[in-house]
Amino acid sequence: MARIPDNPLILIDGSSYLYRAFHAYPGTMSNGEIPTNAVYGVVNMLRSMMRQFASDRIAVVFDAKGKTFRDDMYSEYKANRPPMPDDLRCQIEPLYDVIRAMGLPLISITGVEADDVIGTLAYQASQQDIPVLISTGDKDMAQLVDENVTLINTMTNVVLDREGVIEKFGIPPELIIDYLALMGDKVDNIPGVPGVGDKTATALLQGIGGLDKLFENLDDIAPLGFRGSKTMAKKLVDNKEEALLSYQLATIKLDVEMEFTPQELVKAEPNKDELIKLFGQLVFKSWLNDLLDGGTGVVEADEKS
Repeated sequence: MARIPDNPLILIDGSSYLYRAFHAYPGTMSNGEIPTNAVYGVVNMLRSMMRQFASDRIAVVFDAKGKTFRDDMYSEYKANRPPMPDDLRCQIEPLYDVIRAMGLPLISITGVEADDVIGTLAYQASQQDIPVLISTGDKDMAQLVDENVTLINTMTNVVLDREGVIEKFGIPPELIIDYLALMGDKVDNIPGVPGVGDKTATALLQGIGGLDKLFENLDDIAPLGFRGSKTMAKKLVDNKEEALLSYQLATIKLDVEMEFTPQELVKAEPNKDELIKLFGQLVFKSWLNDLLDGGTGVVEADEKS
């Protein structure tokens, strides 16, 4: 298992966990007015994360409403996704309220996806040799891994450093964008190259290199000998525009303009009175009782309320 450095800047991909929590916990969880399963699941993950990793440097990042540059680039981007269910939408503001009351910096920038905010912060921190731990369930984030940036999927506890990325995908982090461009992504509706799955993408990248090298060395593809290699050069040529578009769509931005720096992302003292009110409203009984018994409401308990 990869070693996680001491006191890292922890960047939590809140959007990645929101839907997972919504589906992982029973929809019957409710305070009598609104469902509370997504709030509970995300907050439980945050508490677990803070208990597992002692660091004062942390932020929780969410997608904001509205279109992004990717929508302008490709009108079908994420077009296959259904609208957010009402049972989830009504939990967003209560979730934000709890996160803020926990003293955690919460970031949501209009017109910018959480991935790009996290990518920019991770890049800025890494450039200053600040260790970064990104908590996400999104494979796209593997492109951000470097000597200072590590990923963890808090729900599976899988940690990926550079060697972990190579072991999982068969390629280093710097080829992850090419990997996604070739395969496409059904979740985000990124087209990719038809007929290219993970095994074929890996074979191409291991055998020749990234997209630029593939298009420069088309004659070298057939001798690679994987299934479909003899016709793969033509597929790439026929779908070059889609592959290059997919590369742009899959690339996480590292230059989002923000009004704060990684050094400013420091957790504050939790607002205990506000947490007592919120946990009471949400009927999170064990967390509420913990607070009333003198706990902080942040890291002690993760049992189901």
